[in-house]
Amino acid sequence: MPKITIDGKDLEVPEGRTILQAVDDAGLLMNGIDIPHYCWHPKLSIDGSCRLCQVEIEGTPKLQIACNTPVQDGMVVHTKNDRVRAAREGVMELLLINHPLDCPICDQAGECKLQDYAYDYGVGQARSREPRRALKKNVDLGPTIVFDQERCILCRRCVRFCREIPQTGELMVQGRGDHSVIETFPGTPLDNDYSMNVADICPVGALTTRDFRFKIRVWFLDDVPGVCTGCSNGCNIHLGVANNRVYRYQPRRNDDVNDTWMCDSGRLSYREIGAPDRVKEPFVRRGSGAREAASYDSAIEEAAGRLSSIVASKGAGVIAGIASPHATNEELFAFRRLIEALGIETSGVAVVRGASDDLLVKQEKAANGAGARALGFGDAAAVVERIRAGGVDALLMMGHDLLHEQFLGGTEALERLDTVIVLDSHVSAIERVAHVMLPTRVAAEKRGTLTNHAGRVQRVWPAVEPSWEAYSDGEVIARLGRALGLEGFDGRFDVRRISAALATSVSAFAEIDLDSVGDGGRVLSGAGATSGTGETN
Repeated sequence: MPKITIDGKDLEVPEGRTILQAVDDAGLLMNGIDIPHYCWHPKLSIDGSCRLCQVEIEGTPKLQIACNTPVQDGMVVHTKNDRVRAAREGVMELLLINHPLDCPICDQAGECKLQDYAYDYGVGQARSREPRRALKKNVDLGPTIVFDQERCILCRRCVRFCREIPQTGELMVQGRGDHSVIETFPGTPLDNDYSMNVADICPVGALTTRDFRFKIRVWFLDDVPGVCTGCSNGCNIHLGVANNRVYRYQPRRNDDVNDTWMCDSGRLSYREIGAPDRVKEPFVRRGSGAREAASYDSAIEEAAGRLSSIVASKGAGVIAGIASPHATNEELFAFRRLIEALGIETSGVAVVRGASDDLLVKQEKAANGAGARALGFGDAAAVVERIRAGGVDALLMMGHDLLHEQFLGGTEALERLDTVIVLDSHVSAIERVAHVMLPTRVAAEKRGTLTNHAGRVQRVWPAVEPSWEAYSDGEVIARLGRALGLEGFDGRFDVRRISAALATSVSAFAEIDLDSVGDGGRVLSGAGATSGTGETN
């Protein structure tokens, strides 16, 4: 492989890579080797239009753009000398000639690369006397994106994204020279399933999402790494958090999962975290059948009493367990231990399926169906059949996916059951038949791991805390096990201890625990690793 030297650092580079790609591959781009750039993006075709990434190559008379210059063995590159700096200052001056001076009111302020590079390479004052050109403001490109033409620097990232990633091609460059502007094709709004990614890749404040626009200044946000739970792809994300509230999801780069993209529906699923339909208090139904508010402890005692009574009178064979594909691997492991300790033999997981595409969206609409299957939970269809046949008198269920039309299709089949105990985070029709309801947390509120469709185990951390009493499914299971007097349940759910036990007890999870998965995740034993959405340019 070719060997090159950049600013005194020696790199070994695969054949055919450009200078900018080589630095990015080494993890040094803007992290030890600063080559500013606008038009280049690691997952899009090379454009070479902004000219900001110019570098000096020994033996070459003119500066070269790093994004489109292939590496050659023995190449020596300089990115910091006066000649390179002067070129960058010249490019920045040209880019700022017509750019409006509205940083204080621009929603991109604080995460704008034009702002950052203007600070590093901008001139002190403008040399032009002509007024800045006036263009369209506050333009609706489609249902999700708002466009400010005056702020656009024509890097064309958005145009290439629409052509190359969703391959819908709604955007184009119209006009020539200094009359060039970004427009949608006539009669074609920007309305694809990945449209909001154009706001992520826009290096300035030209493209903003209608959802996040003017919600909060970005410097008030903490970016918490996490995983999107909208489907089984498990796209890596940053949760933008402030004041114990999630304001947005943004894709986090993982070349093995989602590259740098995420779908719009997954991006907007952050709204479910603070939705008004969260289950906020436990309740029980006793002899009268009326719903009664209860403390968490008394609700768990009621659940334990009902299960113990049924086991004593009819045996554990009439009890069924339904695992949730939204729960973490550690919680599902605890649930498996609980039903095994009770002697429950009928169990399954209800994974709802829906529309998918060839890019990121997967058919399974849950983040951890693969994890549930790896832990031995089969499809819930067998449980549904037994419920309808009258072979189940009590049901211990996580979530309410069992009610989906693909399974029970409602609550009618559950109305005759003696006991329905539910651990759930959101209100649903299951409340009409539940004898005990226990509020639980969502993925953004707890610690654990999730397994995506390709068998990649990925970590989630709590980004926010619910403002009401709610516990993780694992904590509820641990407390329920203690109330039932089951061996091995002391009421505590130490996620690291459970994760370590999972790694030693289930062969698929061998040597994979909460700490070892790292930021990018690790693939289950026997599962094939798959790449993200496409090849790196």
